[in-house]
Amino acid sequence: MNGIKILVVDDEDKIRNVIKIYLNSEGYAVEEANNGKNALDKIKTTHFSLIILDVMMPEIDGWTVCREIRKSSSVPIIMLTARGEEYDKLFGFDLGVDDYIVKPFSPKEMIARVKALLRRSGNKASKSGQTFIEVGQVKVNPVSKQAFISDKELILTPKEFELLYFLVQNPERVFNREQLLTSVWGYDFFGDSRTADTHIKQLREKLGDYKHYIHTVWGTGYKFNVGD
Repeated sequence: MNGIKILVVDDEDKIRNVIKIYLNSEGYAVEEANNGKNALDKIKTTHFSLIILDVMMPEIDGWTVCREIRKSSSVPIIMLTARGEEYDKLFGFDLGVDDYIVKPFSPKEMIARVKALLRRSGNKASKSGQTFIEVGQVKVNPVSKQAFISDKELILTPKEFELLYFLVQNPERVFNREQLLTSVWGYDFFGDSRTADTHIKQLREKLGDYKHYIHTVWGTGYKFNVGD
């Protein structure tokens, strides 16, 4: 095993078993939960590198589980859903979901998404050897993957952190959606360009009184500028 442990949460035994077989074949350790309450109990006592979470479950649904996780953790979350409507995806991104897999899914696609998300949320930033980057009231540590606003730590999803880190590295430079997706999500991103807009919105909300640091340049894109 490669030291990566993944939690698979789904009330259907068959789906959990299929996912587990393919994840195990790639060297990942897998724990299972058959409902939302069981999942939250496991998350309290075990560190997971990634969570695959079904939306429709008894007792506690996937949206509620995701909301509870995001109160204290930025662990990557892939949502399993039988519904592919845009509303569901945007709602999930607002809650802090990092990616989606729509049922029925290809196990190979599932593995590709898992690998891509683990790669993007891994130690890429720590290779820079930097400690803190400070721009205005924002302070980012690419090694520990922590971000602070006025010395108060922000609870960010892996994607939100990567997006903020990218922006503070390039203050005053304007990026369009495609440039943000390429730089932050990578060339293997599966979603649509509005994902960037959703994450910008989430970052602004978490920056609170300093949401104005992220500017919309109408007709072009976004820039990080503390002076405007």
